[in-house]
Amino acid sequence: MSKATRIRQQNAREKIKAQQAAARRAEVRNRALIVTGSVVAVLAIVIAFVLIKVNNNTASSSSSSSASGGVTGTPLPSSVVKDLTTVPASTLDSVGLGSMPSYTTQPITAVSDKALTSNGKPEMLFIGAEYCPYCAAERWAITVALSRFGAFTTPLHGIYSSSSDVDPHTPTLTFYKSSYSSPYLTFTPVENETVTKAPLQSTTAAQQALWEKYDSSPEGVGYPFIDFGNKYVIKAPTYDPGVLAHMTWAQVAAALHDPSSKVAQAVLGSANLMTAAICKMTNGQPGNVCTSAAVVTASKAL
Repeated sequence: MSKATRIRQQNAREKIKAQQAAARRAEVRNRALIVTGSVVAVLAIVIAFVLIKVNNNTASSSSSSSASGGVTGTPLPSSVVKDLTTVPASTLDSVGLGSMPSYTTQPITAVSDKALTSNGKPEMLFIGAEYCPYCAAERWAITVALSRFGAFTTPLHGIYSSSSDVDPHTPTLTFYKSSYSSPYLTFTPVENETVTKAPLQSTTAAQQALWEKYDSSPEGVGYPFIDFGNKYVIKAPTYDPGVLAHMTWAQVAAALHDPSSKVAQAVLGSANLMTAAICKMTNGQPGNVCTSAAVVTASKAL
């Protein structure tokens, strides 16, 4: 029986409540390990997903249209995008590091390597998969953090993670075919696989080398992987995707403006940590962001 199968048979919520750190770490480490499956198994998954789409409009909105070259997911309403990308600095400062889970003892790791740059600016690299629940959680925090340094210039699309993985059907967005502009950094997202685990975007040789260098294990590389200019990397969830369970995109985005909510404590705490890492990439620019109370506090945790 594979590790992924064993994880699916366990109750993730019970493990968190019991704070069985070792068991949870095994689950986290196997969050989306890439393994080779048979063609028959892949076809069965795809067929099953198609059948689900016929009877479930929400799942249909999450499906991939990569075969025709289209953007996956459903365009997020402008109100959702606004709530997600305009979280007040005062709210972020109020949350600080938020509710960092006990099983993630080191959510971000310092590395020493040649600076990662693109277009003459420091580069933030994200490698994830649309089916991955842990990637689903991280995208909310990534978007909040990046919105403090620039803006997404194409419509953001909402999707849901796989319905057959742990934390099934986690609401999220996809970075596939998104565009981001900032005077301070370049954001390079790679959505490696679709909700049905079909190939979507391939990594370059250089991206693959970084992924394998900093996120390798006996089982392979895993999702999500975030490289902040080769100064810091995130290779494990910074919060539990379960806090987003049974929520809509609008509910998640709205909850970000209530610093006492579980969603804000998780997502904004993670976003502050990512913002601190980005500030290390940009040499403290812009100053009003990098000297904010939450970012100063988060930088001490790097």
